[in-house]
Formats: sequence, structure tokens, C-alpha cells
Amino acid sequence: MATSGDTADVVILGAGPAGLLLGNLLQRGGVDCVVLERGSREHIRTRARAGFLAAHTVRILQRHGLADGLNRDGQDHSTCEFRSDDGRFRLDYSRLGRGERHTVYPQQALVSDLLAHYVDAGGRIRFTTEALDVRDTGTDRPTVTVRTADGRPGHWRARYVAGCDGRHGAARRSLPADTVRRHHLDHGVSWLGLLAEAPPSLDAVGYGVHGRGFAGHMARTSTVTRYYLQCPRDTRADDWSDDRIWDELALRLRADAYGPLHRGRIGQRGVVHLESDVIEPLRHGSLFLAGDAASLISPSAAKGANLAVLEAELLAEALLDDLAHGDSAGLDTYSARCLDHIWRAQEFSHWMIALLHGSPGTDGEARFRDSLRRSRISALRDSRAQQDWFAEHYVGIGTVRAA
Repeated sequence: MATSGDTADVVILGAGPAGLLLGNLLQRGGVDCVVLERGSREHIRTRARAGFLAAHTVRILQRHGLADGLNRDGQDHSTCEFRSDDGRFRLDYSRLGRGERHTVYPQQALVSDLLAHYVDAGGRIRFTTEALDVRDTGTDRPTVTVRTADGRPGHWRARYVAGCDGRHGAARRSLPADTVRRHHLDHGVSWLGLLAEAPPSLDAVGYGVHGRGFAGHMARTSTVTRYYLQCPRDTRADDWSDDRIWDELALRLRADAYGPLHRGRIGQRGVVHLESDVIEPLRHGSLFLAGDAASLISPSAAKGANLAVLEAELLAEALLDDLAHGDSAGLDTYSARCLDHIWRAQEFSHWMIALLHGSPGTDGEARFRDSLRRSRISALRDSRAQQDWFAEHYVGIGTVRAA
């Protein structure tokens, strides 16, 4: 195994859930690896992202002894509430479909856990080191060009490179144009993503379907709540005052009918444009993609971090088989296995977007689409078959074909 400072068997780009889980599993398997992260240690430990972990994700973390934090502090969650012009209804999805539930555990806490496990076990990580490109991916000695915090250039040589550095990272930028296929869809919907320093106002995920736009309520901790507000595409994060945000949330979640919201200071905020993006294939010679580098999915169905964890486990198993035993079968099927799963998640996310958002305008087509949406909500309220389908896909992250 390689041990010198600028080489590794596997160079991992990005210290999010995919990169850090992959690093932990490879290190435990005796593979020399390094994680290159352009942000600081503090940045990745405090970067607020998703918070709903699927049952399969929890099982993966528990299987590898990486679930101490979420076992201690995670909160079981199994109820969602829909509010619309036709009233409100609740679904306890743990009693539907496969009988599974979510665990609410902020992504920054999960990243902190994975980082601590990795570093405590002697794992190598380089913070404030930006990967610029990946070269020679068609060979068995790819090179990652980097820039360190002081601006100096550098290179890392590897047997394999794992691109876990997001949709704008070096891995995607380095893909060979003649072999990559990018599937992209802009859903034409934008949200204000908000973290409120206030306790949850519902004991459920709240979905407000309103003529003025969607509003969402998602618990994070006993003192912090995630909210979403549909907004015009040209909205800037600081355009809306705290008072305007709370008034709009109260209106769309129909607080006058179903109870007031617990208000507090709006901490982090940002505008999210709902887009879907998939790269095919996920392997390009010695470069593999995972997490947001492999596919971007809208936050409407809480799939991003869960996809990342599943892909990281599959990639770790395949790399260990190849490097330790000379068995490349897992690497050869990695892309197809993950893409099967990714497209199932994308389909459900697309369905959720259509369920929660109205069509702009007042013409006949807009009224037709809004009537379809109302029918979907009605079916979800009244049909057990529809509820079972929803529960299976809402909590699940699909069944990946065996290699």
C-alpha cells in the first residue's frame, strides 16, 4: 500500500457524508486513502444541510459502528401532515408501506461523527485543499491537481479517485466530454430555505399547499426548525424580513385554523432552486462519482444524504474487493447499481414536486394542472393503496439490484 505524503491508493474528493463514510470504510479495510476538502474543519462541522435519515441509512451506519451519535441524539419520526384548501390530514407512514420511519439527525452532526471516527482511527484528511482537476482517468495512475490554503499547487497520485465533491467540484469538471451524459431538469420552483431558532410547531413534517405557494415545516432539534417558503425565482436570501417570513409561513400553513407557529430569529437562510441532475455513467476509468457529484435531487423528498450514504457503502465494498482481492466485479457494476436506485428516487422527488406546487398563471392549462394536484392530494388522503405507495417511497431509498 502507498504511504508517501502525495500518494494514496484512493484519493477522496470532498468531506461530506459520502466522502467521510467512504474514508472510514476504506481505512478499516486497510486501504491507504486521503480525503481532500476545500473547506475548513469548522465549516464542514457547522454546514447545515438535510436532517432526515432513512431506515436503510441508519442500518448502514449501525452495521459499521458509526451510529453512536444518532443512536444517542436522533429522534424517531413517522408522521407528516398535509394542509390545503380542502383541510388537513395526517399519515403515520410507519404503519404503512414497509413500516419504516425516519430518524431526525442534522447532517452537520452526522458529518462531525464521521469525521471524528475517521481522524481518531488515523485517517488522513487535508482541509482547505481545493481539488482543481483530475487527470489521466483512463490510466491506473490518475492525478489530482490541488491548491493548498496558501495558494501553492500540488498533486496527489492514486490508483482510484472518488469524486464526492458535489455538482460543481473537480470530479465533474474533469469528466471526459465524449463519454458522459448529463440529464438535467429545472423544475421552475424556488424556495427560501430557513433555519429558525424556534422549537417545532408541529409534531410532524408539515406540508402547506397554498395558492400563494408551498410552505414546509421540518423539525431539526428541540430548539431549531427548518422551514421552506416557495418564492419567486429572482428572490435574494435577504429580501424578506423575519416578520414577513413568519407572516407568510403562518398564512400558508394556515396557523389561524390549526394553531400558531413558534416564532424566533431566522438564522441561516438561502434560496434553493429545485433542480434534478444525473450523470451517467458514474465510472470513468479510475474516477468514480458518489453523492451530489453523481446526482442532484430536490430537497422535496429528503433523498440527497441517503443516496450519498448508500453509494459510499457500495463503492467502498467494490474498492476493497478490487484492492484487497483483485476482484473488479463490484467496480464494473457500481454505476448501474447506483443509477437504478437514483432514478427511482428522482421519480418520487418529481412526484412530490408536482404534489406540492401549483402551476403559474390562470389559463386553462394552469387550472387543469392544479385540479390534478388537488386530485393527487385527495387520493393520498383517502386511498390506502396510495398511502402504502407513498410510505414505501417516502422513507425508502429503493432496492438496488444485486451485483
